[in-house]
Amino acid sequence: MTIFRTLLLAILAAATPAAAQDIATPRTRDVVPGTREQVTLTFAPVVKRASPSVVNIYTKRVVRSRMSPFMDDPFFRQFFGDQFGGFTRERIENSLGSGVIIRPNGIVVTNNHVIAGAEQINVVLSDRREFEATVIGTDERTDLAVLRMKLTGETLPALDLANSDEIEVGDMVLAIGNPFGVGQTVTSGIVSALARTNVGVADVQSFIQTDAAINPGNSGGALITSDGRLVGINTAIFSQSGGSVGIGFAIPANLARNVVASILSEGKVVRPWLGAAGPTLDKDLAKTLGLPKPGGIVVQRIVPGGPAARSGLKVGDVILSINGKDVFDQEEFRFLLAVIPMGETANLIVNRAGAEVRIPVKIQPAPDTPARQKTTLAGRQPFSGATVANLNPALADELRTEYIEPAVIVLEVGGNTIAKRVGVQPGDRIIELNGVTIDSVDELMTEIQKPVPGWSIGLNRNGQMLKTSVENN
Repeated sequence: MTIFRTLLLAILAAATPAAAQDIATPRTRDVVPGTREQVTLTFAPVVKRASPSVVNIYTKRVVRSRMSPFMDDPFFRQFFGDQFGGFTRERIENSLGSGVIIRPNGIVVTNNHVIAGAEQINVVLSDRREFEATVIGTDERTDLAVLRMKLTGETLPALDLANSDEIEVGDMVLAIGNPFGVGQTVTSGIVSALARTNVGVADVQSFIQTDAAINPGNSGGALITSDGRLVGINTAIFSQSGGSVGIGFAIPANLARNVVASILSEGKVVRPWLGAAGPTLDKDLAKTLGLPKPGGIVVQRIVPGGPAARSGLKVGDVILSINGKDVFDQEEFRFLLAVIPMGETANLIVNRAGAEVRIPVKIQPAPDTPARQKTTLAGRQPFSGATVANLNPALADELRTEYIEPAVIVLEVGGNTIAKRVGVQPGDRIIELNGVTIDSVDELMTEIQKPVPGWSIGLNRNGQMLKTSVENN
């Protein structure tokens, strides 16, 4: 009992000074706020600074349609010509979207799908001033476009593109745009996820996902952080109703920066080229190679003389990361390359025979050599009516196909031509003709001009070899 009493007195003695201080000094949480700033959490200062740089974009295009339904039938057009059915009807189609001023001289970045096919583009500022705009360049693969406003000496407020690698899941973000044409609107949310791929709205994709409300008309608008930095260009939503359900996607600012810089300097997008390719490391392939988990790119092909070959990358290497960013799949691989400025060095971490190896690769644009030599073929031969070209890395990138080695690729096939009847298709690579390997348009031209009773053709179609024979009659 004495021991218990002693312990109780010791505890009370230790607690008394703190209790006395609690009574004498009011706690902060009990103090009634005395100013508006103390009771209000507001993004108003950020919005005031950023919103003048976000614009509404209105486009117009003329849509022409034939008054007679028969004119859509090739049979009637073949026999009666364009006079059959009378005349065409024209109507004006309007669309709207958003954009962001990124240069004080009126340079605006927006989505390509906002201005695609437009014959007239008007940009309206938040203060209701309106300007015409022209297209400097577009990039369908990233769904980005760069516009120039027709100014008369005005200097406009612009937003700088921030480093989108700095944001994290859970960060507060604001979306500013013109949903449904109601006028400039600000919504808030968080970054729900990063590096979202397989969204299906662009070829080069690694989107920022947010639950900030994004609706039709928000496309091309700004996604900014709570301190006013532009980290993304709002571009798409996931929705079954057409309205926001809390799943929106924005193009990261780092990708937009490179696309804009390339368009402004080159007039088109010039993409970084590695000169290596291969499949995604899935779980089955990871098990086969003895790796602990899927993810990465297994190098199966290296272009001789390309950046990867010069850096020492080898067939069989598994690319795990680029500049410290993990490579999950092909989409992430393309994105991580696309955000590297031309001429800089990409630091690759690869798994080589179970050991991690660091390989620096100097990034360069895909070379446009050999010359494309685009040619439309004629005469009595199996490729008559087809337009072909020498496939080089730059052309392969434009066609969104893989460059493996020099080849002749079919670009177009005219209707009702010999090539069409033979079954030649755009994208086919002409590998062989009558036992002769075809590496160039010149070689193809030489072979098709030879007097022969027939042709044996070898084509590469989507990686599969096709053989066919055609008689010369």
